[in-house]
Amino acid sequence: MTSPDSRPAVSRLDFLPWEYAGGASAAERERQAERQRELTGETDLAADAFIADTAAVFCNVLRMGERSYIGAHAYVTGEVSIGADSTINPFTVVRGKVTLGDGVRIGAHASLLAFNHGTAPDQPIFRQAHTSRGITVGDDVWIGSNALILDGVTIGPHSIVGAGAVVTKNVAPWSVVAGNPAKPLRDRRHPSTPKPPVSEPANPAPSLTSAAAVPAHPAPSLTSAVDLPRLAAELAGRAREQVDELVGRCWDGERFVDQPGGEAAIRPWCDAIELTDLLVRRAPAGHSVDDLVRRLRARQDPATGLVPSSDLADAGLEKPSSESELSVLEGGASYHVLCAGYALQLLGSCFEHPIRVDVATDQLDNLPWARNAWGAGAAIDALGTAIARNLNNHGDSAQLFTLMGWLTARADPETGMWGTPHPDDGWLQVVNGFYRLTRGTYAQYGLPLPYPEAAIRTVLTHSQDQRVFSGDGFNACNVLDVIHPLWLAGKQTEFRRAEGRRWAERMLTAILGRWVDGAGFAFAPDGDGDRALPGLQGTEMWLAIIWLLTDYLGLSDVLGYRPRGVHRPEPLIAVPKLG
Repeated sequence: MTSPDSRPAVSRLDFLPWEYAGGASAAERERQAERQRELTGETDLAADAFIADTAAVFCNVLRMGERSYIGAHAYVTGEVSIGADSTINPFTVVRGKVTLGDGVRIGAHASLLAFNHGTAPDQPIFRQAHTSRGITVGDDVWIGSNALILDGVTIGPHSIVGAGAVVTKNVAPWSVVAGNPAKPLRDRRHPSTPKPPVSEPANPAPSLTSAAAVPAHPAPSLTSAVDLPRLAAELAGRAREQVDELVGRCWDGERFVDQPGGEAAIRPWCDAIELTDLLVRRAPAGHSVDDLVRRLRARQDPATGLVPSSDLADAGLEKPSSESELSVLEGGASYHVLCAGYALQLLGSCFEHPIRVDVATDQLDNLPWARNAWGAGAAIDALGTAIARNLNNHGDSAQLFTLMGWLTARADPETGMWGTPHPDDGWLQVVNGFYRLTRGTYAQYGLPLPYPEAAIRTVLTHSQDQRVFSGDGFNACNVLDVIHPLWLAGKQTEFRRAEGRRWAERMLTAILGRWVDGAGFAFAPDGDGDRALPGLQGTEMWLAIIWLLTDYLGLSDVLGYRPRGVHRPEPLIAVPKLG
């Protein structure tokens, strides 16, 4: 047995346990096996479950599903059953008879207390008998930091409990609750509609928590994998029927904007073109192909070939002066290489001028790989796309082989990535940067990834990071940046396909019910501010994500659409062959 003195005072995995399932070393796995052997009581633990060395776990019964974990300094006692992909984070207290479903996230310093003292007046409290009715938490539930869940409570699936909430009564499925005592704020599926409170029995039994009676089993999930093809097909049909309405609401009379009242920008024009091409294979209603082509081509800078951040309304369509300081590697103009280039292609046109791509390898080395790998990956995406556009439109392949050689040489064979994780956000920057980088290079040229299995391992480790896929983190970028790498690497290998499928099913289930009639998808359905409101960007991205999710699951034929723009599954152009 390992003595306490031989263990590190602070273990990274204790505090970042989501890294264990996909990234633990052999020594760390052996230490974890020994940690689990030290447990007392009845245990049934999945092979990749994780319990921090510093967690105080003294359970009569403990069951843990795949990729579940108990973090540093958690206090866990009683009869505890934890489903797959569920997390008890550092400093959390879970005591009594507690059942957690699949995909449950419990924030740090939260407490689930499934017992009470009696309150009879004839004895001191410390002599009173304990009572316990248990706590049940359904699938896909997020319990915020410092929340308190009292005995007798059932939290329905797909719900969110706000940070610091005190939950004394049952929570209905899909609810967002907060406060002391916790009250319903809204339904997750309908952000603008308040959630009605759960009705209580006419004469509830007296209890310190005043909680409603607990059902024998947690409520079932509202969506099963069997339902997904039907729900996906229904969503695609609604989107197709409503595309003119949702695009039209974002036309202010002079320009397309992302949301009604939004600011002038080029991307909304491109999103409008992509959406109508995706769903009905034509230009936006009321707009001619010739006029849209004229607007997009008019904004290209002749010297650099870039499209500066600007408006496409008629008042701003004079030819831009030369902006020689613009670079394909930085600034808002870099994304326009993607969106404007693909919009022109969908309209049957192309950029008038080649894009300047005179970039040296030392500039690639100096991109912010250590702390902003997403930004570095986005720069590579723009560069790779610019080279592809030059090759496709002007027959110029300059720097293609320099770029691809640099990428292959710089890829990490252990992780399959470019860049390194950071304690503040784990693998988020690296995986998001991997998507942008590989989209614009390996995917766009139809080339195999250098280390597909290592990449899948890293992406799946990241997919279990509870900080990323809940609240404002459940957004189009974060989901796209996982499913596209899984989909792309999955063309080369079946490695850990079952785990990837489970994640894809959860994400598809989470988004299909978020469509807002006549308006589309919000970029971040559970976020704040404008990101939580439906718009062109959110709609275009989520429809492409839904295609990738369903295609990864073998279901994409039910949609009746296939992306042809920025998120197209086919390569843009093949690498020129020798001879």
